[in-house]
Amino acid sequence: MKYIIVLGDGMADEPIEALNNKTPLEFANTPMMEHLSKKGEIGLVHTVPEGMAPGSDTANLSVMGYDPKVYYSGRSPLEALSIGVSMKEDDIALRCNVVTISEEDGEFENRTILDHSSGEISTEEAAQLIEVVKRELIPQGYSLYPGTSYRHCLIWEKGHVVELTPPHDVLEQVIGQYLPEDEVLRDMMKRSYDVLKDHPINVKRKEQGLNPANCIWFWGAGTKPMLSDFYEKNGKKGIMISAVDLLKGIAVGAGMDNAYVEGANGGLHTNYEGKMMAAVKALTEDGYDFAYIHVEAPDEMGHQGSVERKVEAIEYLDQKVIAPLVHNLEERKEDFRLLILPDHPTPIRVRTHTAGEVPYLLYDSTLAINKTWDYNEKDALESGNKIEKGYTLIDKLFER
Repeated sequence: MKYIIVLGDGMADEPIEALNNKTPLEFANTPMMEHLSKKGEIGLVHTVPEGMAPGSDTANLSVMGYDPKVYYSGRSPLEALSIGVSMKEDDIALRCNVVTISEEDGEFENRTILDHSSGEISTEEAAQLIEVVKRELIPQGYSLYPGTSYRHCLIWEKGHVVELTPPHDVLEQVIGQYLPEDEVLRDMMKRSYDVLKDHPINVKRKEQGLNPANCIWFWGAGTKPMLSDFYEKNGKKGIMISAVDLLKGIAVGAGMDNAYVEGANGGLHTNYEGKMMAAVKALTEDGYDFAYIHVEAPDEMGHQGSVERKVEAIEYLDQKVIAPLVHNLEERKEDFRLLILPDHPTPIRVRTHTAGEVPYLLYDSTLAINKTWDYNEKDALESGNKIEKGYTLIDKLFER
């Protein structure tokens, strides 16, 4: 038996008037998910424990079977693992986004954050900007490491966990009240605007109608993570397939392997087919028992507030990942169990994460089941199936 999780990041949402009061998942044309739902189980699951922030960090830990209240030590330390940063016990890791803020005259504190991802800037462009920031702004006791696209990592030696606001939580808002209280962090962010706003990369981006990466933004502070080994915990050899450093870091911390997929970038036009084929190869040729396919696009479209593109991302997930994955495994006569779900909602209405329940779909290729429901939030609620502790959902996948 092979086991797969397909995670559509931020896919869950609320009914939207422009979609005839349907959610993007309910409205989207997803024939394979509809087919699998009628031959499987659907329901709702709480992936984020009460009292914890609804981030992809806590939620994906939960989906992976790790109780966030036990294992969570911050988002950035997990991302640090993914890019090979070795943390000491007294180090603090922070996420460093390159973001777009408004460029009108006046005080830095009065500017507005326009885009938490600088238009999903390429990894190559961002690496050049991060190099400039490293050279001109980073003081002794701090180290800055380039990551993927807009996501980078700052290590603060002998630091302390500080309260910081995710940039996607304050889109279109004046930034002053959300800047760090820590003077050094705040100063780096303020000075980064002067260093980056007229950089040739940003001049060119603006000429092309793209959002400039004109400021750095720190958030997600945390300490060195300590996850238990996934294989020892579950008896399954696992591989992570994701473009996002956070997910890669969870895999590293759990002793899983990461698959490299060329063209996988976390955006709407990522290499969906490449991710799917990497999972098929891992499961059918390379001796893996479990594959975790993470697709970031629905979450990014939620942050952008684009109803049309979020629906498109969900349709791509169905057409380019789930359908060919199922067909490939069936053609190879593999028995498999497949779990499909979001990690958290990213509603178009608020353009950030919320802590609500998310719908799951569990399919077993060896079982003959006939249901009338479809896979969406409404039908999942009406199913009556509910899992309160998200980290136990993987037990259903593994038939425990």
